[in-house]
Order: sequence, then structure tokens, then C-alpha cells
Amino acid sequence: MIRRIDQPPEPGRRYTRRAGVYAVLMRGDRVLLTHQQAPWPEVQLPGGGIDPGEQPLPALHREVREETGWTMQVVRRLGAFRRFTYMPEYDLWAEKLCTIYLARPILRLGLPSEPGHSAIWATPRQAAEILGNPGDRLFMASLV
Repeated sequence: MIRRIDQPPEPGRRYTRRAGVYAVLMRGDRVLLTHQQAPWPEVQLPGGGIDPGEQPLPALHREVREETGWTMQVVRRLGAFRRFTYMPEYDLWAEKLCTIYLARPILRLGLPSEPGHSAIWATPRQAAEILGNPGDRLFMASLV
């Protein structure tokens, strides 16, 4: 069973299961994060949903590149959590199944290609405080 983080599902609400992959991108004493401007400003672990027919690790490489402009190398799987949330960008109530990997940023290709995203660097301690969702904060705090 995958551990639930944050709010329980609302009784009677229908949720769509949405699998996603995310990376804690460590380089020296810094971690690479993404700042998403909309639907509200939020600092996040880079990553996102796995598209139909896509495998998890290629999806993670794609998402990290789109949201940070960096390539990366996966080190290991850290774990997973699930959360029940509304995703306004999709007008969707989702049960998000989030798998978190430890990875290393390798090469900066340029600016993020995902609209509204910017790459930011922080210390792991800062990241554990500023990450927007409690699951991301939990995994970051476990590395501090």
C-alpha cells in the first residue's frame, strides 16, 4: 500500500488515478527545483504525469528537461506517496500516485521549455521548507 500524504479523499467525490514521477535533483550542496507560476505560484520537485504509453523513467527525463532545462541521471528510487487533490489545469480531481527518485543534474541545455516554469537552486534545508506540497517536503526533509 502506498502511503497517503495530506488530505483524505472527500466522501462521494470521484477521483481519477494519475501516476507521476518526480526527482530530487542534488548537485553538491544544492538541489534543483522548479517554480511553476500557474495555476498558482508554487515551488515543486521537477516531474509530472506519465503520458499514455510512456514508461516512468523516460517520462521523468522529459519532465525534468521541460521544467528545468537540464538533463539528469537517476541515482535511485526513494519511494512513493499518494495524495488526493484538485488539478485546475486539467479540471480534474485526482488521486496522484507520486514516485520520487534521487537524481543528479548533468547538463543545462537552456531555459525550461514548459511555459510558466523556471529553474531555481536551493539548499536541501531551504527546499524542505519552500516546496509546495507536503509529500515533496517529506522526501526532501528525509535527505536533510
